[in-house]
Amino acid sequence: MQGTSTLKRHADLVDRMANTQGVDLEERMMAGKILPDDLSDAVLACTGCANPEACEHWLARNETAEQTPDYCRNADLFGRLKLGGHA
Repeated sequence: MQGTSTLKRHADLVDRMANTQGVDLEERMMAGKILPDDLSDAVLACTGCANPEACEHWLARNETAEQTPDYCRNADLFGRLKLGGHA
């Protein structure tokens, strides 16, 4: 079981990474493109990352980006949502 602080940290990373991709997760959820369980799964996938510090540094350097870093465990999800698809 993940601790609350870990889940909050990775929820923030997921949201920030989505934003760099031009994906508004709240808007996509309201449009039915992503379900709450899908978002929870994305956060849990992110918690499996061996180096969240690298992600934090990457996000600090990239306000927008065409692609996620190679190590992003949610790259496929963000790619589908970016193209208007479903999670």
